[in-house]
Amino acid sequence: MKVVEISASGPPEVLKLAERPDPVPAAGEVLIDVDAAGVNRPDVLQRLGKYPPPPGASDIPGLEVAGRIAALGEGVTGFAVGDRVCALLAGGGYAERAAVPQEQVLPIPKGLTGIQAAGIPETFFTVWTNVFQRGKLKYSESILIHGGTSGIGTTAIQLARAFGAQVLTTAGSDEKCAAAQKLGAAHAFNYRNTDWVAEAKRVTNGRGVDVILDIVGGDYMGRNLDLLAVEGRLLQIAFLKTAKAELDFSVMMRKRAWITGSTLRPRSPVEKGAIARDLHEHVWPLLEQGVVVPVIHETFPLAQASEAHRLMESSGHIGKIILDVSR
Repeated sequence: MKVVEISASGPPEVLKLAERPDPVPAAGEVLIDVDAAGVNRPDVLQRLGKYPPPPGASDIPGLEVAGRIAALGEGVTGFAVGDRVCALLAGGGYAERAAVPQEQVLPIPKGLTGIQAAGIPETFFTVWTNVFQRGKLKYSESILIHGGTSGIGTTAIQLARAFGAQVLTTAGSDEKCAAAQKLGAAHAFNYRNTDWVAEAKRVTNGRGVDVILDIVGGDYMGRNLDLLAVEGRLLQIAFLKTAKAELDFSVMMRKRAWITGSTLRPRSPVEKGAIARDLHEHVWPLLEQGVVVPVIHETFPLAQASEAHRLMESSGHIGKIILDVSR
């Protein structure tokens, strides 16, 4: 099968097309003929040598795919050869075939293409487990989503809005702010020319926000604490700036707030399976009804994975970048 390998740590050019033996599904795994694979920032970090795959995972980048089941490992139930599915991976997505634990596989929502479905697993699993399972966002609460036009951001805006929250977001241009509002954000702040803390306090009448989903880190962490409402929750899931910050924890104490963080990739198939079941029950109907849609910015052939990474690093995209493996 054709794959994209990371030939060495470095710039996008280190991504090279290569050939490897087809994977063989182990017990409890399904083998997927991949039609499309999502591109995510963790792939970029892996390429730079800053985010190695967990033990036992493929060294091939790629955390989500969509396609058809080609074979079933021993003990697999609930799936059949030929089923259209999408899946969350711990690695191995930039390839024509991928073997995946059955717990991490879901049917492609009715009405969606393979390209659309390939943009679902990584962001939807991440947003669901952090915003709803850990952050416990409730109807009528408010949430601030940083990076509102990223893959995570476009997903979080739509899901939070669909479940009745008031959505605020930040983005890096007026065009991106307009795109975020079109997706359902009530307020979008251009962080390049706006004091988003002051503006968020203004539109919440000084109360602050109940939940903040942050992918930035660094000096944003202290500002996030300042903006949280009483009993607020700060959900830290990435660090586009830095993982280090100086915080005044007395602010957290006064507000009875809490800070939590999580990573998805190293979690076990059982844990990921619990997220998958929740998504299938609560979110798949929204996808099939068109209430929530994966936002696809651009697709690239597998051989142009380096171009896809270059676009990702430019932050010029709105939504997901996809590799069309069938091209």
